[in-house]
Amino acid sequence: MTQQELQHLYWRAGFGINPNRQNSMPKNRAQVVEDLFVDSQAYTPIDIDLSYLHGIKPIDLKTFPELAEEIRKKGVKKILELNGAWVKRLMNPNELLRERMTLFWANHFVCRERNPLYAQHFNNTLRYFALGDFKTFVKAISKEAAMLRYLNGKQNRKNRPNENFARELMELFTLGEGEYSEKDIKESARAFTGYSHDFEGNFIFRKLQHDYESKLFFNRIGKHDGDDIIDIILAEKQCAQFISDKIYRYFVNPKPNKKHIDAMTEVFFKDYNIENLMRFVFLSDWFYDEENIGAKIKSPIDYVVGMAKTVPVTFEKEKDLLKIQKLLGQTLLDPPNVAGWKGDKAWIDANTIMIRLKLPSVVLNSGFIAFDEKDEFRKQFFKNTKRKRPFKTVPKWDVFEEHFKLTKTEQLQDHIIQGKINKGTLDYLKILNKSSKQAYCIQLMSIPEYQMC
Repeated sequence: MTQQELQHLYWRAGFGINPNRQNSMPKNRAQVVEDLFVDSQAYTPIDIDLSYLHGIKPIDLKTFPELAEEIRKKGVKKILELNGAWVKRLMNPNELLRERMTLFWANHFVCRERNPLYAQHFNNTLRYFALGDFKTFVKAISKEAAMLRYLNGKQNRKNRPNENFARELMELFTLGEGEYSEKDIKESARAFTGYSHDFEGNFIFRKLQHDYESKLFFNRIGKHDGDDIIDIILAEKQCAQFISDKIYRYFVNPKPNKKHIDAMTEVFFKDYNIENLMRFVFLSDWFYDEENIGAKIKSPIDYVVGMAKTVPVTFEKEKDLLKIQKLLGQTLLDPPNVAGWKGDKAWIDANTIMIRLKLPSVVLNSGFIAFDEKDEFRKQFFKNTKRKRPFKTVPKWDVFEEHFKLTKTEQLQDHIIQGKINKGTLDYLKILNKSSKQAYCIQLMSIPEYQMC
């Protein structure tokens, strides 16, 4: 593999790769890809401390309003802690591809949950099944407490079916819009009646609330339950096509290529094995085509995590990292709606691009930067304060120097920038590359081309 191909693979399967790691890797594509999957075989759940919930019962919250309010306030803080734990995991993953896939599935099986116990379990379910069997994955998602709450599954009962989950199951999770009828929604909703969970978030099937009568779904009649509905949906090749298209747009190029997506569909439809599909993508020659390198706009999380991959950094206050997520438009665990973040060009507008271009200097240069009084960055980070620094960070330049010790200053751009750099920017960089390696790194992260991967 060429340096460019290796970097491309690691930006799509992870969040970039440093030169010292590249130098120690095999040049054979099959072996590099195999190592990615081997390194992600393990499953390590995120486990924040939720011991404050131990011994609490539903009746306690109803009987003691003060306790309920205390639990609610602690829950808000724990969701923020879970957010921080997830970002830290992305910055320092042991199972790189599994974590990248978890981030992908979080914007596919979209769910917003304020109970930290349910939210953490849901996040770990995404992580556990991230490279596994898609059919089992969908069935597990349908029984998650977080999803049952988010899409009103607990209110879905015999003679009073709630259609929210049934509709999103087909429209957003498996088939896509227009691939089913309103009748299919109503019939499948009946199949999921009786789905519930206990106070700890464990799935419960309430038999007395389930509709045991026959349902006609996709022209198949039977006393279908929720798992039967999922089996019938996945028997449709359209499901494999829908997922393949979404994975292509996320991992390869936002502009779909029908020929390549059709090839992915054939692979995925055989067994719905996610690992097999991703292996096919990463081993395909077309994945490394020039048109796919640097073709994606980095999501805010890709942008921040990728920056920390190059120069590890710690924040004195973890809330500042959350503030950056909000400012850039992607706060983990807090999607805008059930469809999730649109991605691609939606990540950038007049405000976010200016913030992105200035953020590296703020994060990696002791927080110093010159601002115009009307600057959006100033308005967002300096509200109600006279501070000269929006936040305090500790960039680990010693680690950066070790990673790039064999890289000359003028070669940094080949490792930090993906894709082509326009002539005007190149001329600008020729002037800057005579500065220190650290300063040049910051400048490279402050150009428009750094927004691409």
